[in-house]
Amino acid sequence: MIPSSPTAAADGEVTRLAVLFAVLYFVQGVGEPTAGLIAQPVRSILKSWGESPASIATFAALMSIPWTLKPLYGLISDFIPLWGSRRRSYLLLTSLLAIGGFFTLYAFRPAPGNYTFFLVLLVAPTVAIACGDVLVDALMVEKGQPRGATGFFQSVQWTASYVATLLTGVVGGYLSQQGHEAYGFLLCGGLAVVTFALAWLWVKEEPRPAGESFRQTLAALGQAARSPTLLGVAAFLFVWNLDPLSNTVVYLHITEQMGWSEQFYGTTLSLLGLGCIVGSVSYGIYCRHVSVPVLAHGAVLLGVMSQAAYWTMDDRGDAVAVHVVVGFTWMTASMVQLDLAARVCPPHAAATVFAVLMALTNLASSLGEWLGGTWYESLLREAGGAHAFAVMVGLGVACKASCWLLFVLQPSRWNMR
Repeated sequence: MIPSSPTAAADGEVTRLAVLFAVLYFVQGVGEPTAGLIAQPVRSILKSWGESPASIATFAALMSIPWTLKPLYGLISDFIPLWGSRRRSYLLLTSLLAIGGFFTLYAFRPAPGNYTFFLVLLVAPTVAIACGDVLVDALMVEKGQPRGATGFFQSVQWTASYVATLLTGVVGGYLSQQGHEAYGFLLCGGLAVVTFALAWLWVKEEPRPAGESFRQTLAALGQAARSPTLLGVAAFLFVWNLDPLSNTVVYLHITEQMGWSEQFYGTTLSLLGLGCIVGSVSYGIYCRHVSVPVLAHGAVLLGVMSQAAYWTMDDRGDAVAVHVVVGFTWMTASMVQLDLAARVCPPHAAATVFAVLMALTNLASSLGEWLGGTWYESLLREAGGAHAFAVMVGLGVACKASCWLLFVLQPSRWNMR
């Protein structure tokens, strides 16, 4: 038998890891309660209970709080190996938590009006998937850096995530339209079983002494805290995502003010996912040939244009086009932000630092969701549906445009390769 060459073996390992990361991100994209398959069914259930726009937006914001705790998950995983493992053991535990949460939601759907119980049941799988996201990113950094494949793995992950979005929008819309929301919980529970199996069979890691891991991570965190460029990227992420033109506002405008069906709204989410896929793939082609200042300014400009596009959404054809454009521009801007973060992130604390940056992103998104729902409800009472939505679009445009202040006030932070 002729042994395989080292290069072939290395290529085979990269391919295996790429498949692992793609499947894990796909499952997370489907199962994530705040934006995945069950996001629209959850809003549909709350709307059927007679909850107000502000109440639905508040529910969505509260449900997303576990995503703001990502730094805690990263610190625990980095500093405290469990059974000799920093990633695999925690992935197994979080998968079990997601399985229990989703199957409980399917078996014991809360009675109408049982707002608090419904929220508590949804928090468990949200915690599981948010923590799992941190663990998968940590594995990506650890496995990708020595192979020079971090960029490739990130591209695979994000593409898989938005392929999930492409599918979940249509399926979530169908389940909401037909009143079969509970089947979404069952499907997500089944996919959580897949995550558990992959973590058990495919995730391999060398055990690391707790003391060594603690010292390296602590030193790297100190370096990150003193990096002005990293702080600038963090501010950019927070301001960009503090957007009152939230998914809840768009959902309520389309299904109530425009009178379009739940199925049509789900289709627009899938089209948004399609735009994200195109944006992600395109960025991988041109990002190395464009300077960082141009990338950053371009991201803001595209963000302003994507928000302003909602002003043109007068019929179904406009809605289709707008969501494809928004998906492309939003993903392009997100890839710029993640790229900037990757260029300044210390390797020994990559999981924790990325978790902090993503927590800022999710905190800003939650605040934007809550503010958007509250302001939209007030505007509906005072000015009516069309004017209320137009004002919310204007606020979204202003939010994206305000990112330019970061470049004007601290231009030196963006002078990187």
